[in-house]
Amino acid sequence: MDSDLATLIRTAIIIVVLSAFIAFTGKWSNPFELPSKTWLFLGLSGLATGASWVCYFRAIKIGDASKVAPVDKFSLVLVAVFAFTFLGERPSLRERSGIAMVAGGVLLLAFKR
Repeated sequence: MDSDLATLIRTAIIIVVLSAFIAFTGKWSNPFELPSKTWLFLGLSGLATGASWVCYFRAIKIGDASKVAPVDKFSLVLVAVFAFTFLGERPSLRERSGIAMVAGGVLLLAFKR
């Protein structure tokens, strides 16, 4: 199956599931009442997520999943670094240790040969 088509089908399923979840939990509100800045960031986030999915599935199509997946999981480490740098978050020693272990595991998998 073409990876782009698979991503489209997956996204359609996510839309249906999230729509049902929002409807059943009573969390629906008028999206047109959101500020334009919120729409901008949601739009940019959607574009980044879509590009990430397309790149991930194409990478898996042409390469080994065991080499592609560690690179994808490294995003968790990047989120922690960005939260520290830009949001002023201060992870505890336990959290820093976990982040370091994830980074080490990713590097171990990425450079296994």
